[in-house]
Amino acid sequence: MATLAETFNVTQTQAAEQKVLSPGQLAWRKLRRNRAALFGLILLIALIAYIVIGSFVFSEQYANHNDLNIRLQAPSAAHPFGTDPIGRDILARTIYGGQISLLIGLTAVAISLVVGVLVGAFAGYYGGKLDGVLMRFTEAVLNIPSLFLLIIAAKYAGDKIRNFELFGREFSGSLIVIILIIGFTSWMYLARIVRSEFLSLKEREFVTAARALGVKNLRIIFRHVLPNTTAPIIVAATLGIATAILSEAYISFLGLGVRAPTATWGNMLEDATRYIENAPHIWFFPGLLILITVLAINFVGDGLRDALDPRTLA
Repeated sequence: MATLAETFNVTQTQAAEQKVLSPGQLAWRKLRRNRAALFGLILLIALIAYIVIGSFVFSEQYANHNDLNIRLQAPSAAHPFGTDPIGRDILARTIYGGQISLLIGLTAVAISLVVGVLVGAFAGYYGGKLDGVLMRFTEAVLNIPSLFLLIIAAKYAGDKIRNFELFGREFSGSLIVIILIIGFTSWMYLARIVRSEFLSLKEREFVTAARALGVKNLRIIFRHVLPNTTAPIIVAATLGIATAILSEAYISFLGLGVRAPTATWGNMLEDATRYIENAPHIWFFPGLLILITVLAINFVGDGLRDALDPRTLA
């Protein structure tokens, strides 16, 4: 009996502690207990540190400086990742290329978030004909292979914008085109997720009460319903960053991505296509960084899905 009593007291204590935790604290507790997610988070922090600290060690001028006398050199003490076909240091280029690849991932996802959330929210909340039109359009776009859309758009719009300078750095105009293309071809899945959430939430008591008080529909959508859909949106956005980085790599590998002088991990792979056997270090390091980044983001995204799910145990 004493053992049963002690077990009961421990269970009560744990339940009381869990009640004190906020939703954010509870999610963080579950995320910490997910080893794969924690490993992915550590990898992401290491990658960001590599990119940020590396930019203080190597200048962008050094990353873009070419010296044909040292072209295609294997990794050495002077050039730990070796040099590329025109004698540029691959280590320095992976640092600045990583900045652009992550920038593409983040900004493209921001665009897809805006479009996907708006389409899904209006379709789910208003329903009826508007829902039918928006969802038919979404499904029509989904049925077109996204890679095909990316290739067509990149081919005909990639050179339409001139190079520009920002914060003292020169960027290829094709960078803006690639970001817009990826952003506007990756919102459909998010729209369907948000729509399903709105369909289930719009009949809840707090929404009915808001309508009874005369609150306008737009205020209900953005102030009351949307905040309750943040968990699946965060998960979808996290996984979308990995997809955007891979999409840029696909386009660049086909020679349609971000143009020089801007480096990305994707166009570094494209530069290495003619030296796959003779100089494998050219493609190995940017390819490895893409692999690590995508795996880390997927681990974190899967962990967030479990951590933000109220049905999983803390």
